[in-house]
Amino acid sequence: MNKLENKDLSTVIKERHSVRKYEENIKIPREEIEEILNEAILAPSSSNLQPWRFIVIDDQEVKKELRQIANNQEQVETASAIIAVLGDKEMHHNVEKVYKSNYEAGFMELETVERIISSSTAMYQQAPEEIRKNIASFDTGLVSMQLMLLAKAKGYDTVPMGGFNKQKFMERFNVSERYMPVVLIAIGKAAAPAYQTTRIPLNDIIEYV
Repeated sequence: MNKLENKDLSTVIKERHSVRKYEENIKIPREEIEEILNEAILAPSSSNLQPWRFIVIDDQEVKKELRQIANNQEQVETASAIIAVLGDKEMHHNVEKVYKSNYEAGFMELETVERIISSSTAMYQQAPEEIRKNIASFDTGLVSMQLMLLAKAKGYDTVPMGGFNKQKFMERFNVSERYMPVVLIAIGKAAAPAYQTTRIPLNDIIEYV
């Protein structure tokens, strides 16, 4: 068992930093990446529609291509893998799959499931695309943060990257117009310590009413 697996959540949060220098000879098994993702997708989402999809890029030659799409950021090529997190702008198409699964698991009555499917489908279909994009962006942010904390708990380092050419990414990886690339997350083992950072004092950003 990795020694970090015994650390509490507060410790993991404090030790997670954005790492940009990675050991190039580290290869994380796909099974382990899937373990991380399987826990990450327990994150909450609007109406539980889970509007996230993932593309895991671990082939070295493909990472080299991706580096050019991602503003030549070194970590894209040197990290063990890049996890691209996509947002589903048409998340209402997931509603039947999600809620029928809830029914089959015994979590909901059939009448409740049918009512939710009907109301959610109508609501999301009528929502402007910009609203649905905002929802997908928010929810993919939740799953991405959970992913990075889980990676740190397993002894891996990460860095989220929003700076990449999203249109070129879609073209290279044949991404449907239904989905939008939100963030690339490099994962691997740090080759050098991350820069230490400070935070704005809580007293400056909190108020009680």
